[in-house]
Amino acid sequence: MVGLSDSPTKPSHQVARYLQQAGYRIIPVNPKYDEILGERCYADLKSIPIQIDIVNIFRNPAVIVPIVEQAITLHPRAIWLQLGVINETAAQSALDQGIPVIMDRCIKIEHMHYF
Repeated sequence: MVGLSDSPTKPSHQVARYLQQAGYRIIPVNPKYDEILGERCYADLKSIPIQIDIVNIFRNPAVIVPIVEQAITLHPRAIWLQLGVINETAAQSALDQGIPVIMDRCIKIEHMHYF
């Protein structure tokens, strides 16, 4: 989860905690922290040593393009841009590489709808 905050009042933290409680492993990506929610925190996506299924992004849309470009190199099953995170250029880059993109939707809300 790119942009994950260690503050329990922040939406990214609440979403990550919900997903953990639902049984998913969260890999925090935020250069400000060493650990969040009991998981090692990485400075960037390229530092993560394991395969990532979904790159979930909680960042300002203006800084999304390089994050998505880095995510593409990991070959995730999907890239998820949270509510309010809209960047058509970044989304198209991922789609051009065959990576599905979900944009301007909350993964927690969607998960709650289905489960």
